[in-house]
Amino acid sequence: MENQAGRVSENNAEYLYLAMELSRKNWKLGFSDGKKPQIRKVTIEAGDLEAYRKEIEKAKQRMGMKESAQVRSCYEAGREGFWPHRAARAMEVENIVVDAASIEVNRRQRRAKTDRMDVEKLVRQLVRYWRGEQDVWRICRVPSVEEEDRRQLHRELEVLKEERKQHRVRIQSLLFTHGIGTSVGRGFLNKLEHCVCWNGKPIPGELKRRIENEYHRLQLVEAQIRESKKAQAEKLRTADTEDRVMEKVRKLQKLVSIGLGSSWIFVMELFGWRRFGNRRELAGALGLTPTPYNSGSSVREQGISRAGNRRVRKLSIEIAWCWLRLQPDSHLSQWYKQRFGSGGARMRRIGIVAMARRLMIDLWRYLESDTLPKGAVVR
Repeated sequence: MENQAGRVSENNAEYLYLAMELSRKNWKLGFSDGKKPQIRKVTIEAGDLEAYRKEIEKAKQRMGMKESAQVRSCYEAGREGFWPHRAARAMEVENIVVDAASIEVNRRQRRAKTDRMDVEKLVRQLVRYWRGEQDVWRICRVPSVEEEDRRQLHRELEVLKEERKQHRVRIQSLLFTHGIGTSVGRGFLNKLEHCVCWNGKPIPGELKRRIENEYHRLQLVEAQIRESKKAQAEKLRTADTEDRVMEKVRKLQKLVSIGLGSSWIFVMELFGWRRFGNRRELAGALGLTPTPYNSGSSVREQGISRAGNRRVRKLSIEIAWCWLRLQPDSHLSQWYKQRFGSGGARMRRIGIVAMARRLMIDLWRYLESDTLPKGAVVR
């Protein structure tokens, strides 16, 4: 990010502003010199980096810029991930990835929307951003290739656990349509042989075959979950002591109520690669900041923003409940009991979100400055 002096000096420099509207088939590119209102729009095939480079050269020529003019670009974060960002940086293009939910939109019920209009809007907002309007949108922090790759193991585990739940629910639903209620666990196929329908007759053949196939898929998912957990533990065991990321995982695990799975997600998704200047930045990254509504005589609280990392936000609330149970004498648990313990169920649910925010701040300080949460018990 440039400082204020850099922004003032850029008045005498040449910059080509480029916005990209990405889709599966085509990329819509919008160019501007930041001075004239006209925007040059071209369409290239999706992922064609050579065409991307040539269009930048053509735009410089059309706008009378030098070949050495710096290019500043942007695109909305989406399905493509961060590879277009890395490709642009490899071409010495100063690219930023924009949070799509933070872009200003027309609030009318019916509004025109096309890729052509979107790219024009992105270019104009890009110019405004580089002229100092920091609040025009929110910028996504881009991890390195290694940091992004480290996320794959626990995210795969998350998908597998969801698939496991789907298989179990599907089996139980199929059985329930014939009046059979049974759990899906060890020895399920043996139990299935003795199950009978509501009228005492055996399960129809095709239905039984389908349930068996579904159970075999469940067993495959169970095996993959065990392998993923084993790989996770092995990576932690064999990691070098100089690996700062793995050391943070080990450090979090020392706290009672935080295990391998939760410490792994906290570090790989947040603490292992993000840098925060203060506690407000951390709360904002989690989406645990309040969203007040104060207009005229209408004053109310809309709840937390939910604009941050959903995985860490969800897990932080779960760990907050565990912290209450396993760290009852800690300062944070005592604060919660005094503030929300005597309230109703709704008040306690609101309070646990506030506690989760405080807990994540304490964990951040513990990892960065070795400040143990007050009254916390370590293993």
